[in-house]
Amino acid sequence: MAILTALLAYVTLVMAGAMTGVFYAFSVSVMRGLDDIDAREAARAMRSVNRRILNPLFLSTFVGTPIVAVVTGVLLLGLGRTDPAVAFFVAAGIYAAGAFLPTVAINVPMNEALARAEVPGEAEAAAALWAGYSPRWTRWNTLRAVACALSLLAAGVGLYLWGAAVG
Repeated sequence: MAILTALLAYVTLVMAGAMTGVFYAFSVSVMRGLDDIDAREAARAMRSVNRRILNPLFLSTFVGTPIVAVVTGVLLLGLGRTDPAVAFFVAAGIYAAGAFLPTVAINVPMNEALARAEVPGEAEAAAALWAGYSPRWTRWNTLRAVACALSLLAAGVGLYLWGAAVG
C-alpha cells in the first residue's frame, strides 16, 4: 500500500503542477497575446482554444487532480500518517474551491457566452465584446493558477511530512 500511496502522491504533484502551468501560461502570455491582436481574431482564437482544450488529457488532469489528492490522503490515513494525509486533503480542498469551482461557475459560462456571441465585423464592436470578456476571464483564471500552485504546495508539504515521518 505504501508504494501505491507514494505513486499517487507524486501523480498528485504532477497533475497539480500541470494545471498550475496551464492556467499560469494563459494569464501571463496567451491572454496578453490575444489582447494585442485584433479583437475579432482574438475572439475567434479563444473560441478555438476553448473547443480544443476539451480533450481527454486536459479533462482527466483537471478533474482528476483533487480526486487523486483525496485518494492519497485516504491511503495515508490507512498507513497511520495523519499529518501528511491532512496536507493532501487541504490540497484537494484548495483545488476544488479555487480552481474547479471558478471554472464551472465563471470561466466556462463565459466561454459558452463567447461561443454563442456573434463576433461583430466592425472593429469597435468586436473590441467591446473582447473587452467585456478578456479582463474578467483573466482575473478568474489567475485565481485558478494561484489555487493550483497552493494545491501543489500543499501536496509537496504532504510528501515532505510523510518523508520526515518515515526517514
